[in-house]
Amino acid sequence: MAELALAEGPILRTILNATHTIWSEGLTPAAYERYYTAQLATPWGRQGLRRFALVDGADVLSSVKLYTFDAVLDGDPIRVAGLGAVFTQPDHRGRGAAPDLIERVLEKATAGGADLALLFSEIGTDYYARLGFETIPTATHTLRVIESERHGAPATLVRSGDDRDLDHIAAMGDVRAAPFRFRIARDRAVIHYALAKKRLLAGLGPIGKREVQFFVAEEGASAVAYVVLTLKRDREATQLTLEECGDRDPSGARVGAILQTLVARDPAETRVPITAWLPHGFCPPQVAIVSSTPSADIMMARALSDRARAALPLRSEDVLFWKSDHF
Repeated sequence: MAELALAEGPILRTILNATHTIWSEGLTPAAYERYYTAQLATPWGRQGLRRFALVDGADVLSSVKLYTFDAVLDGDPIRVAGLGAVFTQPDHRGRGAAPDLIERVLEKATAGGADLALLFSEIGTDYYARLGFETIPTATHTLRVIESERHGAPATLVRSGDDRDLDHIAAMGDVRAAPFRFRIARDRAVIHYALAKKRLLAGLGPIGKREVQFFVAEEGASAVAYVVLTLKRDREATQLTLEECGDRDPSGARVGAILQTLVARDPAETRVPITAWLPHGFCPPQVAIVSSTPSADIMMARALSDRARAALPLRSEDVLFWKSDHF
């Protein structure tokens, strides 16, 4: 009879070997394993990230990551069970292993106090809708930075961000998120994990393929705005993603000024369009939205408690979720 097991040791190695070609992002098998284990070693990862498997004796049938987040829903604190990397071993597909695993993991999460399950589907909505998940529409925006009318960079002090800025970033995020019905509670540990994950991927991958850019605007030795961008280079194209940003100014004008400053630093470089998930109603005045398309990774939610059932469904304008928090 199949049992639920924590994915460690030989079980974890079996899963990583099987999923390497799908989710390795260009990492070697050894680097792919280091990438996952290093995430577990972060302050947030030690508490919030687990991987489970459905096993039958020595056979691994299916596996899933469980991310446990604190969140806010309609002003009340809740717990979220985030599901990622759902995978069934090829020899065991078509026998219900993945739905069985998902139900067992969510039963465990509910017993631990989770109110809401959240996932991002890469395979459309039908499969997870049959398991009780509802779609939360999200859009990917393509952005263009409007260059400053002045010659050179705007008069904004921009420097590289570091750990001393994380508390200020968390405070900015709390203010920005207040009007939204649903949001992840992005404290210092969550922000650190999101940054560490991207830096690990860039550092463990091929040299020059990925780059993480973390910049802040500073006033009085304190960060008052910030951006996190990832640059991905391959043979096809260069991709630039605004993973997250924040600003004490509700208009986001300092975020726009940071982006203008980064553009002005390399005036001869070919401009690469920026893609982003943006909170509803937010776009810095120095940035134009060129186009918007439904996100390829579809956000879906399932209520695990009565208060979450009363809150669903959620609309796109109800939710604040940065690309940086995608799992």
